[in-house]
Amino acid sequence: MLTPPRTVVRREGGLYALERALQRRGFRHVAGADEAGRGACAGPLVAAAAVLPEGRRGEIDGLADSKLLTPASRERIYDEVVARALAYAVVVIPADEVDARGLHVCNLAAMRRALASLTTRPEYVLTDGFGVDGLDVPGLAVWKGDRVAACVAAASVLAKVTRDRIMVELDERYPGYGFAEHKGYITPEHTAALRELGPCREHRFSYVNVAAVSGRDGQPPRSRRPAAGSPGEALVGGPIAALFGDPAEAPGGSPDEPMERSGAPGGTVGVALGERARPPAPVGEDVVMEGGVR
Repeated sequence: MLTPPRTVVRREGGLYALERALQRRGFRHVAGADEAGRGACAGPLVAAAAVLPEGRRGEIDGLADSKLLTPASRERIYDEVVARALAYAVVVIPADEVDARGLHVCNLAAMRRALASLTTRPEYVLTDGFGVDGLDVPGLAVWKGDRVAACVAAASVLAKVTRDRIMVELDERYPGYGFAEHKGYITPEHTAALRELGPCREHRFSYVNVAAVSGRDGQPPRSRRPAAGSPGEALVGGPIAALFGDPAEAPGGSPDEPMERSGAPGGTVGVALGERARPPAPVGEDVVMEGGVR
């Protein structure tokens, strides 16, 4: 059997080079997936997926890794991605789900769910850092994918802006922690607030720093979270119900049923369940792909 010709993606090709190379090989709809909130000790984990149009219609001025953009630039690019994308999806994993299933398991499951929720079926998938099993299309895990592929950068902006908006809302529900400033990440100010106030419902009790101030650090990570209504716990309605509606009231009545976001045709949001992890396959600057197939 003949070996498929190789496609070389060179660094000087820019953020769109990898997608254009795949499209030249016949993969017209290339989806990117990324997440926000892995390193935070409070708030949800958010994953997103996006398919950008081919050619100039898919080029978004200023698009880059969301971590490299200012808040104002992220908001502008978020609106551009929503307006231009052939399809996009956002999946929100609440903090208690991260505690129950584990961070990495939830991360992979959320990206899988976001990709499966796209209204335009992808023909090839690019993910940031971690390969995602369970897809029926070829894919590639790209090291620092949000700085290499436009569709992954677009997904990173969708995830980051969605999560930041949730954290601002949580700041109003749980004053004193500074969620609107640090977005649930570990900072000196957040650490001081944790010591003074103790953790709230939106903290991840499986994280060592939260467990330490909660007095539950002697328990296994997945059993540290107190039951609802425990003394000292500020347990009120979570941010997903406030921003997107109660998942249990979504069509079909299932918490992991994707829900249509108002005013955003082609975009969905839902809650994903966890699955088994897979080691990443990093890609360097000058990538050689064997026909685009794993």
